[in-house]
Amino acid sequence: MSKQGTSQETSSSRLQNRETTPAGPVELICESVSKSFPGRGRELTILRDVNLRMSAGESAVIVGPSGSGKSTLLNILGTLEEPTSGTVTLNGMNPFQLDERELARFRNRNVGFIFQEHHLLPQCTVLENVLLPSLASRESGVRLARAKELIASVGLSDRVDHRPAELSGGERQRVAIARALINDPSLVLADEPTGNLDRATAEVVGDLLLNVLSRRDAVLIAVTHSERLSGRFPRRYEINDGMLTSLQV
Repeated sequence: MSKQGTSQETSSSRLQNRETTPAGPVELICESVSKSFPGRGRELTILRDVNLRMSAGESAVIVGPSGSGKSTLLNILGTLEEPTSGTVTLNGMNPFQLDERELARFRNRNVGFIFQEHHLLPQCTVLENVLLPSLASRESGVRLARAKELIASVGLSDRVDHRPAELSGGERQRVAIARALINDPSLVLADEPTGNLDRATAEVVGDLLLNVLSRRDAVLIAVTHSERLSGRFPRRYEINDGMLTSLQV
């Protein structure tokens, strides 16, 4: 075997070990994170010196005006964007030190995303949509049992074979919550999870989001404009002028 092949195999083995072997209690650390983009004549700074530390079982919400950088911060925490400066570590690892392939595997294994738009595949059933993120990382029997357990936990056992077009908006978002949890992620990020729902449905989805996550060893961070949803979180932060500040609850 070539030296390059050996090196790639060793790297892959190291990543697999990091993904499957707990490195201790779940912890998210964001230190002095800033994010800037090139602009006309000057840099446009979106985030300035953001610091955040959270442990397993903790949940927080981030509020702020549109365009303040809430979603940008969520993207950085979820490894979808790299910070201009500062560091993000999850379970003792800095994911931005990984190559592109390893980073994708790290994200799939350790981060669950819930978006304002559910992003379900219309041709797939509820069960198939929930299973999607796990296809590369779990044996079929384990995947199937896990998916059915999660679907039951969000109250959709009688909708397993339905497709998204046959579900209400709230039901689709419940499927998205189950899908985000299929790989037992250390970090769950929710970007306006009730933004497209009526008030009553938003209450139900908010209940599920907080109650389901409270029973798991994960960190939950949500971004929302909803005062009702944000008021239910024990930790509240605001982004204004690019800076993250803690709010009194």
